[in-house]
Amino acid sequence: MLCFLEHGLFMMLVNTGKERAKVSLVMTWANSIGGLSHQSGGHVNEPFIGENGISGVLLHHKTANNNPPVTFAVAARENQNVDVTVLPIFGLSGESSVTAKEMWGTMVQGGCFDRDNFNAGPSMPSSVGDTVCAAVSASTWVEPHGRCTVVFSLAWSSPKVKFKKGSTYHRRYTKFYGTSPRSAINLAQDALMKYKHWEEEIDKWQTPILRDERFPEWYKITLFNELYFLVAGGTVWIDSDLSSSLPEDSDLPLHNSTCNSTVPLIGSSPPDFDDKENVGKFLYLEGVEYFMWCTYDVHFYASFALLDLFPKIELSIQRDFARAVLREDRTRVRFLADGTWGTRKVIGAVPHDLGAHDPWHELNAYNIHDTSRWKDLNPKFVLQVYRDFAATDDMSFGRDVWPAVCTAMEYIEQFDRDGDCMIENDGFPDQTYDAWTVLGVSAYCGCLWLAALQAAAAMARSLGHDDYADRCMVKFAKAKHVFEAKLWNGSYFNYDSGTSYSSHSIQADQLAGQWYTASSGLPPLFDEDRIKCTLQKIFDYNVMRVKGGRIGAVNGMHPNGKVDETCMQSREIWTGVTYSLAATMLLHGMEDQAFTTAQGIFLAGWSEEGYGYWFQTPEAWTIDGHYRSLIYMRPLAIWAMQHALSPPRAILEAPKVNTMERAYVSPGALQFLQDSVRKITPKSGCF
Repeated sequence: MLCFLEHGLFMMLVNTGKERAKVSLVMTWANSIGGLSHQSGGHVNEPFIGENGISGVLLHHKTANNNPPVTFAVAARENQNVDVTVLPIFGLSGESSVTAKEMWGTMVQGGCFDRDNFNAGPSMPSSVGDTVCAAVSASTWVEPHGRCTVVFSLAWSSPKVKFKKGSTYHRRYTKFYGTSPRSAINLAQDALMKYKHWEEEIDKWQTPILRDERFPEWYKITLFNELYFLVAGGTVWIDSDLSSSLPEDSDLPLHNSTCNSTVPLIGSSPPDFDDKENVGKFLYLEGVEYFMWCTYDVHFYASFALLDLFPKIELSIQRDFARAVLREDRTRVRFLADGTWGTRKVIGAVPHDLGAHDPWHELNAYNIHDTSRWKDLNPKFVLQVYRDFAATDDMSFGRDVWPAVCTAMEYIEQFDRDGDCMIENDGFPDQTYDAWTVLGVSAYCGCLWLAALQAAAAMARSLGHDDYADRCMVKFAKAKHVFEAKLWNGSYFNYDSGTSYSSHSIQADQLAGQWYTASSGLPPLFDEDRIKCTLQKIFDYNVMRVKGGRIGAVNGMHPNGKVDETCMQSREIWTGVTYSLAATMLLHGMEDQAFTTAQGIFLAGWSEEGYGYWFQTPEAWTIDGHYRSLIYMRPLAIWAMQHALSPPRAILEAPKVNTMERAYVSPGALQFLQDSVRKITPKSGCF
């Protein structure tokens, strides 16, 4: 009796019988990249013999529309126990010399292919309509009560990435493997030679989490499985600093008096911090349905996964956005929401995304609203920069991006319409909830602004800019009083200070700024009792009053216990927001509520009783299970929970000093603060 223990392309053969057994395994692969590409013609298969007993077949795929080609390598490793043979080409359709039926007949009869096939050389290009495939066989004898290991590998080489408007780059791996499509052989060889080490390293990474008894089993499963998005969601990693391909527009400097620095615009020499860590440049899609690279308001949630697992890549993305803050693109674009025209990229405004068809050069592929008027992007930039600065303790990174931080802060202050140091929303969906109108002071954007002021002050203090830190904390103190006076109602912060149907809604994401504040090791924005009171209110209403907590947190809930039906987004459950809410609860000692909240996403999205969204977690679903935007970036926010449970060492070891105590406030500034803060005592207590 023979048993097969399969793990990916790794086969363990165990002979439990009393007689010696011969076993042949075969791996087949079509020369295709999906769809009908296998029938487009011009594809070539070629056998190869590599190093260390590794051999197989290369499948050279000719892509359509002059896109860069792809070469697959299917291989196995030969040793004293395992013989490897190949059939370089057989057909599923067309007039191939060997059919799939004949290929299988050869295997059934002899258990291997002709060794002379290795001398066949490249095949003739396939004809249009033909489907050509290759097969690699590994044969071995297994002794009675013995075992044998057979391993196959599949690798592919596509050294160039080409964007729609023509920019072409070499992918990151070419730095180590070269730019030839034949480097697929080396990739396959590395996989076969190093897979055991890779598996050991994966075990070292995962085991501490898997064995941590604090974590529910569903959490461990979901934490690792949500990382599928970094592979399947659309990722580009290039080996380039882009310095030679920046667009030219202006050579005039922007003088930023706030941070006492001169910031270059397009056309001047770019900042010299490109790729200091030699990690190339990285892009990942907002989602497979929302085709924009590194959408920043969503990266705000997803970035915890990159920070915890690939911190140098995270810093590289932040440097890209720091460059983008200081640049402009005067191209006129039409915004779909209201039909008005505006500038594609405004100096000082954090872009919504790094583009679609010419990323890094043509920013803001999003064109529903004018995102230069959004109120969350700039604070989110400052908060992410400070969180990454605090987590990595990278002073070089802090100094590099500091001018962009100052510029972003100065830009957003224009939305303080009445001079009270608190920004206001402008009566349209001017934030990541881009269908949910908000007016006046808002819980979401206002809280982000408060957190950004404190983060900017802390970063300024670390970099030696004490005067700037003082000014930020003076504004923070005044803005905090305004925020609480206008929005605190005794048990949570109202959605906004307007008079709309949503104005008194309980927004699940209202403490987003506090989430980042706590994640970065900064003092809380509000009294702890108010924070916990708000989180408990959200838990009781947005979580538990929706399907008994088995579906996640609905974005908006009226205080009467009815879901806010104002718009599509107010009545949706956002998977990533639910995870970030759970992270906030963890940061404030509410573990039971946190895991109950996040478990709703597992139950609805991943469990057998749920909606079946395995490895395609959508942005949102409704109470009745209708989803929006499968395979979305934001659910990576589950890594914010892990960040809360196991904070980076740099944050844990940082001195816990109140930001106001760290900043020396001059007598003049102190008098200004005392004169300007309105003497309003907000409601207190938690109903």
